Amino acid sequence: MIVPIELLPPKPVKYDITIDALPPLKFDTKVVIVTNPTVAGYHLDTLLEKVNAPQLHVVSIPDGEQYKTLETVEQILNECFEHKLDRKSLLIAFGGGVIGDMTGFTASLYQRGIDFVQIPTTLLSQVDASVGGKTGVNNKYGKNLIGAFYQPKAVYIDPAFLETLPKREFAAGFAEIVKMAVMFDRDYFDFLKNAELSDEAQLKEAIKRSVELKAWVVNQDEKEAGIRAVLNYGHTFGHVVENETNYTTYLHGEAVAIGMVMANTLAVELGMMTQAEADEVKAVLDGADLPTDYRIEDVDAFYEHFFLDKKSANNRIKFILPRGIGGHEIVQDIDEAVVKKVLGMFGER
Repeated sequence: MIVPIELLPPKPVKYDITIDALPPLKFDTKVVIVTNPTVAGYHLDTLLEKVNAPQLHVVSIPDGEQYKTLETVEQILNECFEHKLDRKSLLIAFGGGVIGDMTGFTASLYQRGIDFVQIPTTLLSQVDASVGGKTGVNNKYGKNLIGAFYQPKAVYIDPAFLETLPKREFAAGFAEIVKMAVMFDRDYFDFLKNAELSDEAQLKEAIKRSVELKAWVVNQDEKEAGIRAVLNYGHTFGHVVENETNYTTYLHGEAVAIGMVMANTLAVELGMMTQAEADEVKAVLDGADLPTDYRIEDVDAFYEHFFLDKKSANNRIKFILPRGIGGHEIVQDIDEAVVKKVLGMFGER
């Protein structure tokens, strides 16, 4: 099945997201595959059998969010220079969201921009990170604060790559699926409550529906000027959790799960969501063995960290909150005391 991305003028871009077995890929230029030792150990031979190019090189970078840095991007760039890539050359991102983000960002920088292709191998990257052209790296101030909107030439999502995915990584991707459903589609959320994603057909359906929602949003708002910001539900809180724990305690999707629970608690406090609905979302996350609790040691410090979020501007924090299940709202200027009251609920645990 194919889901198209069609970005609107002034810079129209069109490419396809293919959800199926990975097809043979033929290129008439130099190609560099960027991956990590974990993914390479399981799947690199499979990819190499599929890719045909005049010159093909593999760059393996360390595995983990803590390596999502400018230093690692420079390592990839140096490999590109060593192999004398030119402006017609192409990068392939073969891994999870970290690999995809860094490969895309490197492609945007090398000789002011070369093509890249996404072949995501984790559930999180298949349903979210590989779609829509967000690229970048972290630094000491926060997550993804250095980056670019840079669209791939194509995305190939093969659910077979998920067969070797650890249970914890799979659950982290499920958090992003839940995010989509809570923000946009109550029927989809109800489907997820009873879905058996160990069943291949139901898994492909979940991936397809998530990708369709993401594509629908990105096609309207590539650079997050409006509705695309809604995809950051759970992230405003989750990014602070990741930063406080130095990106080593939680996987990204796990931090998003905690962030969604925090966002829902704020929504309940503001009367935008019932406690029953918040409990419903938490139950789905708990059912996937995702973390849904976090102890905030310093409420003031946690609050101040919000201002480093990319969605905040002019010292105003944007919160992406659910309006029930299946609805959403971007809310600004929430009274500081209200937000800190909610954060305090997580400081008492």
